Formats: sequence, structure tokens, C-alpha cells
Amino acid sequence: MNSAPLASSSRATVWRGLSAWNFYFLLKFALLWAGYLNFHPLPNLVFLAFLLLPVPGPRLHAWRNAIAIVPGIALFWHDTWLPGPQSLLSEGSQLAGFSADYLLDLVSRFINWQMVGLFFVLLVAWLFIARWVRVTAFVVAILAWLNVAPLVEQSALLTAQRQPAADTAPAQAAASTASGSSAAQSAPPTTAGISGWLTSFYSAESQRQTAFPAALPADAEPFELLVINICSLSWDDISAAGLAQHPLWSHFDILFKNFNSATSYSGPAAIRLLRASCGQPSHTNLYAPAGKQCYLFDNLAALGFRTQLMMDHNGVFGDFLKELRNDGGIQAPLMDQQGLRQDLQAFDNSPVYDNLAVLNRWNDGEAGGRSATFFNVLSLHDGNHNVGQSKTADYKARGQKLFDELDAFFTTLEKSGRRVMVVIVPEHGAALRGDKMQVSGLRDIPSPSITNVPAAVKFFGMKAPHQGSAIEIATPASYLAVSELVARAVDGKMFSADSVDWSAYTRGLPQTAPVSENANAVVVQYQGKPYVRLNGGDWVPYPQ
Repeated sequence: MNSAPLASSSRATVWRGLSAWNFYFLLKFALLWAGYLNFHPLPNLVFLAFLLLPVPGPRLHAWRNAIAIVPGIALFWHDTWLPGPQSLLSEGSQLAGFSADYLLDLVSRFINWQMVGLFFVLLVAWLFIARWVRVTAFVVAILAWLNVAPLVEQSALLTAQRQPAADTAPAQAAASTASGSSAAQSAPPTTAGISGWLTSFYSAESQRQTAFPAALPADAEPFELLVINICSLSWDDISAAGLAQHPLWSHFDILFKNFNSATSYSGPAAIRLLRASCGQPSHTNLYAPAGKQCYLFDNLAALGFRTQLMMDHNGVFGDFLKELRNDGGIQAPLMDQQGLRQDLQAFDNSPVYDNLAVLNRWNDGEAGGRSATFFNVLSLHDGNHNVGQSKTADYKARGQKLFDELDAFFTTLEKSGRRVMVVIVPEHGAALRGDKMQVSGLRDIPSPSITNVPAAVKFFGMKAPHQGSAIEIATPASYLAVSELVARAVDGKMFSADSVDWSAYTRGLPQTAPVSENANAVVVQYQGKPYVRLNGGDWVPYPQ
């Protein structure tokens, strides 16, 4: 009499295993081992439990597997380093502006043939082993360990923190020295520890600013300041393109080897440079009004400098020119671009003008007196192509041309005797090499290789010019150091002095810990190692 209910109950509690979902998790484990995933153990464990929970009858089991496909894809995306929907939506208007050829080029870069090969080998291995081994048991065990391991590691860190102070004192002292204005990085590198340090960093930065004089002395010497803001140029790009030995680098008086652009996008980078006279704000606060003392060009205008704005592009894409005015505070009219020679088209097919032609137009303009010019350069941006072609122009060729043009322009300035202070500060790198988090050209995450840029300073028309190789600044620095160098030279006496104490001029520049931020990603150097946080989640080591 009771055999039917018993059979029904037995069918309801059948554990059918993961079947093809085993391969889904095995693929994730392989990518995690290779460093290509930002794996989230708990959501994956919940998803595993949903797939394993017994359901009555094969039909409901099949329906569950079908329903799980969409959340499975979403979870896989969430576990990668790829930009999330929030990021894609925030950049949506810009993506819509890309040319079709450039979009196709970007998509093709996501095909990693090594990963395709790994996928095939893993698929064959799983199909072979699954004939004799119950793979589900191994998947459950591995996923359980991945959930437990972080707790074990955190416990070990807390235990280490309780060791005598002498054990951690050297590391704490080193962290304090490296971070400059912020607190020592003494807490364990957990989410709470790094977040607490980042809060203290921004708090300390909010108190820093450059001290410009209220007025210039009567014997101040007039000179011109030219700030060149180059898109897509980092030390890593220079190395990858083989341009480290270009003669341009021998011209500079001061060269920063550890300068952090603090972002990997053009608009925020230009705003940060224009607001260089105050400490580094968070990405959110970058778009909030700041005091007039924070705006570098406002400080110069108050001292009688005429402000000017130049670009080798029209500034329409991404409302770049609008951002310079609204958030960067520079209101000078854009220099006339009529008749400028054009060699390139941008990734949105807008014109990119020859940089030497732009610089020569500046050189032919009103000279002498006090002026401060902001020049934004787009020619190295990913996706730019030669006029009449659709394929992205070779980066090395474009870099060589830009460096040649700057070299020629410097030679012209040298011969003219014109008193000019040239400051080069790249916006960010081009991500030529890419890494485990991002393919080549993708800059959603401001990695150290993208944000460590070659900032440099050169003086022309000095009575006692700097001799020998450039003074290298190796300490961690950012925009505040540039503002400080301008402030120290603002009276122009360096140009007429019989001798210049370059050591005194560059001594004690503001140091800034490497903290880089976009709308949805933050990267910091903590206790000597890079960590990344995406969309307000947990801090994880940046994959090397």
C-alpha cells in the first residue's frame, strides 16, 4: 500500500549532480588559477546550491537548467574584470560616438587564442574524466574551500597584527614615507583596512594646497607657461613602443619617474591637472565645485598671466571642452584651428590636427609678457587612423612623430631666446600591452602601468640654463608637485639669475601616494602592492 508514496518521495530527493554545469565551474577555476577572474566565492556557492537542490522529475530539472543560463552568464560576467553594466551605461554616449571600424577593432581584442585553446583542452579533459569520475564532488569541494580560504587568511592577518610592535615597525615606517600626506599603512590589507586608509588619504589631501603669492614682486620677470597635456602616454607605453631612447628625453631639466595621473580617462585627467593647486580629490568630488585657490590657471590669472587654450582636436567627443570649462575652470577661448594641417582622424572620425602646426601657430602668436597656455594633445589616442584609412594607425609611428615634433619645437624655442616654461603632463597611458584584467587599449581600470606617466619640465631662455642630464624625481608625486614647481618659478627670476640652485628648486616637492580612480574602479598601492576595488566591492590584489 505504501510503495507508491515511497517511490515518489525517492524521486523527489534524487541528487542528479551538476552535469554540464561542472564544466562551467571548472572553467572558472582554471581562469581564477591563471589570474583572469575577480572571483566571488559566496555568489557562486549560492548558484551551485540552486543547481544542486533536488527537484521532482526530470522535466523540472531541465527547466531549472534552462532558467539558470541567464543568471549563470551574468554571474560569469560579474566574476570577470570586464566593465559592468553600470560602467558601460556611464560611457554609453561615448561608445555610440566610436566609428564602426574602431568598435570592431575593440571587439577583436577580446579574442585571446591562448584562452580559446585552454577552453578546448579543458572541455576535452572534462568529457573524458566525467566518464569515470563524479566531477560534481570535486567542484563542490573546491568551491567550499574558496569560500573558507579568505576567512583563514584574514584570521592569519589579524594574528600577525597582534605581534609585538617591533615586528611591524619597519613596514609601517616605509608605508608612511611612501604615502607622504596620508596615514601609515599599518592595518592588514583587508577591505576594512584599505578602505580606512583611503578615507584618511582623501581627508589629508583635502587640507593640502599650493601657496601662490598674493602678488608678484616689483622686480618679477615676465615669462610664458606652456602646459602640454598628452593623451595616451605612460612609461609602460614608451617602453612597449621602443621610444625610451628618443632624443626628446635628453632635453628636459626635470623628469618625474613616479608621477601618478590618478585616472585613466581624459576628462578627469585634464580636470585634475587644471585643479593641480589643491590635494587630490576623489573621483566624485572632482565634479563638485572647488575653491578658486585650487585652479592652477586662476592662480596664474590673479598674478597677471594671460590664459590661453589650445587643442589638436575639436573637443566635442565626450563633451571634453565643456568639462574643461565647467569643471576645470579654464574659460579662455579655443585657439583658432582654421587652416591647420590634418594628418589623422580620431576614433570618432573627427579631425586631429598636426601638433607641430598647432605649436607653430602658438609660437607665431602674441609673444612676451605673462601668459599661461593649456594645450591638450589627442594624436596618440587608441583608434586614431590616417586620413582616408580605417585601420588604427601604428602607435610607435605616431609616438615617433609626436616626439620628433616636440623636439623640433624645443629647438625653435631654444634658438628664439623666448622665455618659456614648458610642463608636460600626460593624461594617462594607452594600455598598449594590456594585462590580465584588461585587453590592450581598455582603460576602465586605472592600473599602475596606465597611470604612471612621464611628467617633465623644461625652461627656455634662461641666462643660466640647467646643465647635464635631467633631475629625476623618483618619489611618488602627482599634480600638486607640478603646481608647486610653477609657484616656485612664478616670479620669473630663474630666467635672469646668474646661477640657479636646482637642488633647492626641486627639494621637498609634495609627495602623493599612488591612488587612482575612475567612476567604478579604484586602484591603490598598499604596503607595497597594488589593490583594486570595483563598483564599491571588496579590495582584492591586482593580478600580476
